[in-house]
This record gives sequence, structure tokens and C-alpha cells, in this order.
Amino acid sequence: MSTPTDALADAALQRRALFAGLGVVVLWGASFSIQKAAYGAMQPGPFLFFRASLMGLSVIAMLLWYRRPWLPVLQPGDGRLFATATLTGPFLHVLFVTYGVHWSTPFTSAVIMACGPVITLVLMRLLHGTRLRPVQVLGVALAFTGVLLFMADKLMQADLRASGGDLMLLAAAVCFSLYTIRVTPLARRYGGLEIMCWTSLLASPLFMALTLWPALHAPVATFPVAAWGGLVWTVLLTALLAWSLWSWT
Repeated sequence: MSTPTDALADAALQRRALFAGLGVVVLWGASFSIQKAAYGAMQPGPFLFFRASLMGLSVIAMLLWYRRPWLPVLQPGDGRLFATATLTGPFLHVLFVTYGVHWSTPFTSAVIMACGPVITLVLMRLLHGTRLRPVQVLGVALAFTGVLLFMADKLMQADLRASGGDLMLLAAAVCFSLYTIRVTPLARRYGGLEIMCWTSLLASPLFMALTLWPALHAPVATFPVAAWGGLVWTVLLTALLAWSLWSWT
């Protein structure tokens, strides 16, 4: 039976979660312009290689600092959830959003990625049979109509590169929504920080293998300092801090 003290504690926790979520919005919102500039200077392939390298080292340092195991000992039935979370979040989402932002614009990227909660509602309905209220159905329809209008304008102008970027961003939003659904029970059982570190650590070698060739042939010596700064921002703030806050929230 809950007490007034429990209710106050729960309200305080909800407020902290709200502020953490707003912090994620600010970090990710600012990142579209920063990453767009970095991709243009370094190209997506080399950027992803160096991002994966720095990300892998950073999460290892975090796990050592907090004295956490490098890999989880999962409960029965959690292996599939963990594999799906790793594939859809730190790997496919990052891959799609990188090329999507590079081909599209920061503003359009932000608009499409903001549809994540809407896509999550749809996936919850399809995967778990969650009942949607009429106002939620209306919101889903309006949101997708707006996204289609953005994409249709570029298709009418035959801007296939930008339209392809928008499709990649839409795929990234779907992957992140699926990641959110899959990672939520894992974060409750093992901790948000731990799940973020473990999934990112497993995704790093995949990225490095996928992007090794363009990284080897990139003119690394000519990359501007600002591009390396964008890389560090992406790993330390957009990835490590924001993903940790998201998992905790």
C-alpha cells in the first residue's frame, strides 16, 4: 500500500525523468547541425569508423570506472531482447541517421526524428496489441501526413539524394522506436547505463569492420579541428550522455 511519502518520492522521480528527457531533446536537437558539418568534412564512412573506435574505448572506461562487467549475464529469455536492442539501436539507428543527416538537412532530420514517439505507439500496437485512444490515432495520422508532405516536396523537385536521406531518417526513427521498446525491460533489470554500454560495445566492432576501407583511404591529416570536435561531441554528449539519460528515463 502506497503512502504519502511514496507518492512524493514518485512525483520527484517523475520530475527528474522529465528534466532528463528535456536534456536529451536539447543534446540531440543541437547535434543535427553539428554532425551535418562533421559528416561534410570527414564523410560518413570515416566518421563512423572513428566514432566506433572512440565509443568502444569510452564505454570500456565507463564500465571499468563503475566496476561493471564488460558483458552481461542475462536472465533466460533476455538474449533475444538484448540482440534486438543492439542491432536496432547502437548499430542500425546510428548507421541510418548518419547517412540520413548527411544527405538531408538538419531541420528535416529533426522533424522526422521527432516522430519517434508516434512510431513507438504504432509499434506497441502492432507488437503488443496496445490499445490506442482515438486522439492518439488522430495524432499518428497527422504526424505521418506531415512527414509525407516534407518528403513529397523533395520528390516533386526530383531531389533524390535528399529524399533518400529522408527515407533513411524514417528508417532510423523506426529502429530507435524498436530499440526503446526492447531496451525498456532490460534497463529495468540490469540498469540503463549498463545496457547502453554493453550494446554500444558490441556494435563498435561491427561499425569498424563495415567502415575500415573508407577510413583507410580517407585524408585524415586534412580533417579540420572542428570536425574532430564534432566527433567528440557526438560520442561524449550525443551518445554516451544522451543515450544513458534516455535509457534511465
